[in-house]
Amino acid sequence: MSVTKETRTPLASVAIVGLGYVGLPTALALHGRCKRVIGIDALQTRLDVIRAGDADLNDADKETLIRAADDGSFEMTTEMSAMGEADAVIICVPTPVTEANEPDLAMLRAACGDAVRHARWGQTFILTSTTYIGTTREMLARPLAERGLEAGSDVFVAFSPERIDPGVLEHYQRITPRVVGGMTEHCTAEAVRVLREVTDSVYAVSSPEAAEATKLYENIQRAVVLALANEFSDDCRLMNLDPIEVTEAAATKPYSFQAVNPGPGVGGHCIPVDPHYLLWQLRQAGRESPLIAQAMKQIDARPAQVAVRAREILDGHLFGRKIMVAGAAYKPGVRDLRSSPAIALIEHLRASGVEVSYYDPLVPVMLVNGSILVSTPEPDGKAYDLVIIHTVHPGVSYAWAGDCPQILDTTSRFVSGNGSLCHVL
Repeated sequence: MSVTKETRTPLASVAIVGLGYVGLPTALALHGRCKRVIGIDALQTRLDVIRAGDADLNDADKETLIRAADDGSFEMTTEMSAMGEADAVIICVPTPVTEANEPDLAMLRAACGDAVRHARWGQTFILTSTTYIGTTREMLARPLAERGLEAGSDVFVAFSPERIDPGVLEHYQRITPRVVGGMTEHCTAEAVRVLREVTDSVYAVSSPEAAEATKLYENIQRAVVLALANEFSDDCRLMNLDPIEVTEAAATKPYSFQAVNPGPGVGGHCIPVDPHYLLWQLRQAGRESPLIAQAMKQIDARPAQVAVRAREILDGHLFGRKIMVAGAAYKPGVRDLRSSPAIALIEHLRASGVEVSYYDPLVPVMLVNGSILVSTPEPDGKAYDLVIIHTVHPGVSYAWAGDCPQILDTTSRFVSGNGSLCHVL
């Protein structure tokens, strides 16, 4: 029996599988728009963090979480079977890469397997985790069909890549357009019905594969542009030019140019990861994409280049020196350490015999090459030979850095204020 809009009841319940940086804000965006939101995560420790109010959320989402907990509309569980109770299931699990930069599909396969196992007639399934082209068809649509649930008639299956930008309030979900591609037109329509509860703008494409490729292209382009910005910055310094001045001048062009500042590297859950899904898939087909591959090599090499620059500033000698890394998170305003260039930077410095400390009130503890490092609570700039400005969080004072004789500013935006010799990357 085919399910039509006329025979379906209004959306009453949604299950969010994976309550990380995408899933939790998505669940909270449904507050007040869906009677029942079921948050599912495999880790009880994650649910404990959320219940304790310690999740990395902006102020608005923190307030929503409190309200949702008070009115009982947001449930949390580790029981995967709970997704069978929902009208729609949105899968938001992490899709990292291995140390060899190949897709780590364990969490994705597990989540999709659970979704298929507990699926019931009439449900809508939306995969949002960034992955290789064809995943939605391979891991959801086909297994569901093997269970006797055909996409487009018995259930509705689509891919809609997440577009969460942690720490940037201007990019909140309600005003950020979402792309969606369903297995059939009816699948797309049902997915749009769900997505309109979290965003005002939905752009439909012809298939899940087109939507999957859209997400990869978005982040591949960003990776290439960032790699270019870093390389061009090095070229400018060689020619005694200020790369920021040149970038700002180029940005006055009202079309075509995308202004990106150089930095210490690229971190987070998307840009250092997602392009490798396409590169891996192309290798399986015996193909290469040299431009993308070279951009990713440049991105991976950037923290080592920062360490080399530190050595230059300290007259070629790092052994026995004391260096403070200011900021460890991969971007301002978040606690996220995933793929943060600070980790690789500290590894390179320590391998050169440097006594490395770090300061980040948002990241009190970090693991570097098997060692636990603790953020210095009140740094004394005079105690270090060099301060490397890695991440500048809003509302955090870095005045102490001005007491250090030399500063390496990888952000190209830091102002010491105390007369320190400030170097750009």
